[in-house]
Amino acid sequence: MGGWLKACGVRLVDCFAGCCGCCSALKPRYKRLVDSIYPINPEDGLVKASMEKLTFYAVSSPEKLDRIGEYIAFRVQRDISRGRDKHVEMSMEAMDSLLVACHSQSLNLFVESFLKIVQLLLESQNAELQLLATRSFVKFANIEEDTPSYHRRYDFFVCKFASLAHCTHPDFQMMTRLRMAGVEGLQGVVRKTVSDELQVNIWEDSHMGKIVPSLLFNMAEKLPSSGDADEQGPTSKLLRQGVLDGLGCQDDSKQTPESLAITCFRELMSRATYGHINKVIRPVLTHLDKHQLWAANDNTFAIHVFKIIMYSIQAQYSYAVIQLLMAHLDDKYSSQSRTFHLERTGIVK
Repeated sequence: MGGWLKACGVRLVDCFAGCCGCCSALKPRYKRLVDSIYPINPEDGLVKASMEKLTFYAVSSPEKLDRIGEYIAFRVQRDISRGRDKHVEMSMEAMDSLLVACHSQSLNLFVESFLKIVQLLLESQNAELQLLATRSFVKFANIEEDTPSYHRRYDFFVCKFASLAHCTHPDFQMMTRLRMAGVEGLQGVVRKTVSDELQVNIWEDSHMGKIVPSLLFNMAEKLPSSGDADEQGPTSKLLRQGVLDGLGCQDDSKQTPESLAITCFRELMSRATYGHINKVIRPVLTHLDKHQLWAANDNTFAIHVFKIIMYSIQAQYSYAVIQLLMAHLDDKYSSQSRTFHLERTGIVK
């Protein structure tokens, strides 16, 4: 009797194994190709040969690209909920590779899945996944798409990257990395949208009201560091030197949230047209007012911010900046004591 049950058990196992094999064979080809890029041991990383097959399939059958993206996004959502971070990292790497390799009419639909994955990672509590998502978004921002997207929105990314730029993580190194990621993400959003009039209008007050203060915060912030006793006030030596020679910090190994924010702010100002000047300058003035950075005895930061603006903006629009600045200072002068005259004189110089 026992031998009979054992034999039946073996047959049942074989039967179930055969059924699983059949189910796998019934999967669409694109799903089987996606599944094959993940190794048995996650530490081994993507299966390169399988990734090449998936890429070739996506390039050869661009109509399947959106389904590939949706399936990978499904896997990412599942892996995040299960804490399988290595699988999430491999999925993000696969999406990056496909995004670079494919330039078809179907790319717009694939990008929706890509951005969904980036959003999932940014919403996670894992700081490393947030950094990974930002790096992927920055890569995406530098890719020129063949067809514009009329409906794509970046509101979430502006809010999230602005939040990262203000990060107060208890670990200093991680806080620095997250703040830099936030600034890089904002720079990516600007690059992706500012040159295409059909994209979302990044110059809207709702966006500039988050982007500009985040950049100014990092430009003015003096991060504490172990063993660093060189106190330089709200603006560091980098800001004072970088503005005067018109250059930011070009060495990536020496980048800081401050230097990166200066570079991004300069790029933002250089892309502003006449109609956008007011959209950028207003948040600057509001930030300086809110944090009382006009003080006559310590208006160094305000002066250097406007030096950056004047060095970066297109020359023919300089007068518009001066008009906005003088009008704002006149309003403050009329509503405050006459000691504000010293502040106005210092800024104009």
